Amino acid sequence: MAMGRQGDRQGDLMVTWSEMPRSPGHVFYDRLQQVLVGAGFDGFVEDACRAYYARTLGAPSVPPGRYFRMHMVGYFEGIDSERGIEWRCSDSLSLREFLRLDSTDRVPDHSWMSKTRGRLPREVHETVFGWVLALIAQHGLIKGERIGVDASTMEANAALRAIVRRETGEGYHAMLTRMAQESGITTPTVEDLIRMDRNRRGKRLSNEEWVSQTDPDARIARMKNGTTHLAYKPEHAVDLDTGAIVAAEIHAADEGDTTTLPGTLRVAEANLDEVGKAPTPDTPAECVADKGYHSRAVLKALDRSAWKTRIAEPQRKAFSRWHGDEAARSAVYANRIRLRSDIGKEAMRRRAEVVERSFAHTLERGGVRRTWLRGRENVGKRYLIHVAGHNLGLLMRLLIGAGTPKEAVARGWCLLVLLPTHTGGADKAILVVLVTHSAMPALIIFRMGFGRQPG
Repeated sequence: MAMGRQGDRQGDLMVTWSEMPRSPGHVFYDRLQQVLVGAGFDGFVEDACRAYYARTLGAPSVPPGRYFRMHMVGYFEGIDSERGIEWRCSDSLSLREFLRLDSTDRVPDHSWMSKTRGRLPREVHETVFGWVLALIAQHGLIKGERIGVDASTMEANAALRAIVRRETGEGYHAMLTRMAQESGITTPTVEDLIRMDRNRRGKRLSNEEWVSQTDPDARIARMKNGTTHLAYKPEHAVDLDTGAIVAAEIHAADEGDTTTLPGTLRVAEANLDEVGKAPTPDTPAECVADKGYHSRAVLKALDRSAWKTRIAEPQRKAFSRWHGDEAARSAVYANRIRLRSDIGKEAMRRRAEVVERSFAHTLERGGVRRTWLRGRENVGKRYLIHVAGHNLGLLMRLLIGAGTPKEAVARGWCLLVLLPTHTGGADKAILVVLVTHSAMPALIIFRMGFGRQPG
């Protein structure tokens, strides 16, 4: 045949429906779409958001279900920024199908996602998160018997060099310049400021003294890798029997674990109550946590409540003195007995595996170890839908055996079978290609002849 040559491209004035490109579909997103549409996701979301839109005036907005689907795509594709989510959805025909876009519709702009997030309050995002919990609970993915709690760190969209003093508003660079001038250096260079900052005594960044101008809600904290950044503190309450996240809260990074635990447990208890799995004082659920959550006040508050604590106890060299506080003494000893039992040891091993895995999925693979949003409320809104995508991934793993799009593609395999035949004295063969997938089996048959070696 003759070689085709690439010429200048000219836009088509008219394209018929049969000539328009179509996506062959993605096994993961097609199945997830069936789950969401079958459960009435779009109608539920529109009812939840109706109060925040005008009834008659103005042009119709983009459907709210598309906003939540795009955030779920951010989790499944591991994309941190909303600009990246927009680009990925625009680049993929299968994701356009998942967003339920018509052939002539364009993918919503990233600024529309920001405006919609500002329009919809946190209560709407919590409602959608609860809807996903109810959906996976129908498939037996929420037991509510053992809840593991742990926290991690998330880098904020703010730099330490932009912090200022709370009282005076003086910046860090301005403070170093003033100190250098007071020490006798009239015009300090950058190297002088670095040297002075390294050698000065009492160098300490305190959240009581310093605040970020770009993101006042962010706090100075030490990250998991040992570096110091402005950060937030995500905290998970995870069902240890299934891996489902029943509560995901964003706290200030300088708040201790014993301070944030009661709030996270209240949210977890409310979410479990919505799916009929709420713990009660008569049938308490186990609260499994590491030694950072251990304190007398916490154990005394949770004693004889809806939570039965199994919180790791740090090793202490001195004897405990109770000073007449018998309630704290009884709570600490009861927690210690439960912790040292075989059931308690197995629960702690399970917590280390399941809860840490939830952070690996949402923060590391999910792409939000660093957030590009500012403000604790904004970060919390997106993180709730991000975690809802994680819970939907558990449901997809139950249905098709894969919890992410990449895993669904990787599970495909093929089997080649060569069957020799004899027809009319001629040797032939039938090549059977069995392409199998968790949701897309196919059978392809080729017929070919054997070439003969001349004598």
